[in-house]
Amino acid sequence: MIVVDTSALMAILEEEDDAAAFAEAIAEDGAPLISAATLVEAGLVIFNRHGKKGASLLDDVIRDGGFRIENVTAHHAQLAREAYALFGKGQKKAGLNYGDCFAYALAKATGLPLLFKGNDFSKTDIDVVIKAR
Repeated sequence: MIVVDTSALMAILEEEDDAAAFAEAIAEDGAPLISAATLVEAGLVIFNRHGKKGASLLDDVIRDGGFRIENVTAHHAQLAREAYALFGKGQKKAGLNYGDCFAYALAKATGLPLLFKGNDFSKTDIDVVIKAR
């Protein structure tokens, strides 16, 4: 099992060069987890870029990918706050934003690796699915 961040979803939805690698990681997993907060973030981003069509495409990816949407618990909220204190924007390390902190929290709480695009989470203490190239 893996946890998926908004950045990986956006790579797929925007058909970026590495979209196939992210889609393959999700397909191989079969039951990836996503925080409800991460899903909201992805929904806002894709809606702002592509309107209702983009939102519909996101829904398709979530459904077809077999995602399990995880509620944000009090424990996740605490882990997200701790993530920001350690790795948030303005800190010397990863520069996680608000949405990133929820993906981090779910990965941390479950002990599962995180699928994401970029270098930010590589500078944290969680396992990653695809190493940045």
